[in-house]
Amino acid sequence: MGTSYVFNYYLVPYFLLKKKYFWFSLYFFYTLVVSLYLQMLVVFFSYMYLANFSLKEMRPNSIDDIISLAFIMYFIVFVGSFLVMLQQLAERQKEIEHFLEEKKKMEKPFLELLSNRKMMRVPYEEIIYIESLSDYIKVHAENQEEITSKEKISTLEEKLPKQFLRIHRSFIVNTEKITRFNTNEVELNGVQLNIGRSFKKQVNPVLKSI
Repeated sequence: MGTSYVFNYYLVPYFLLKKKYFWFSLYFFYTLVVSLYLQMLVVFFSYMYLANFSLKEMRPNSIDDIISLAFIMYFIVFVGSFLVMLQQLAERQKEIEHFLEEKKKMEKPFLELLSNRKMMRVPYEEIIYIESLSDYIKVHAENQEEITSKEKISTLEEKLPKQFLRIHRSFIVNTEKITRFNTNEVELNGVQLNIGRSFKKQVNPVLKSI
């Protein structure tokens, strides 16, 4: 267990994934030697206990048994370690994909919407909040009239960069425009919006980090 923990949560993230292969190999060798030494001590004293503390009563092939036990134990440990490492690589890949997706969203610094049969471009920095009203949405922005569009707020949420936060089934806010907030509501440019009950668990930690 100790070997598996050191390998998976120290050597892999701090050395292998950062491509420090020399240090990874060196520390891996040290880990192997130390863990094997400790295992030998445990097995040795276990045999002494089982043999009533008499080395003479230990079977001649005990050393072979110890080597077999060590091989089996490390085989199990490193199979488990390999599976955990694959999981960590998959999580790292998801983080990279999420980062690239956010970067792609920010390449266009504006929101494109079809409003009154015209394609409108609203800069992200000017959007205060977006409101869902039945079968259409309304964009409240600075220095502009309210823009309406036949679009679902859930679809729009996926298009927006991370500076936008959905606080209610009817509201998405620009976190950079928030002037005050508490656990129940936020204020943006003098407008107060309620935080939905089902959204509080995910919204409040984000607001505290602003």
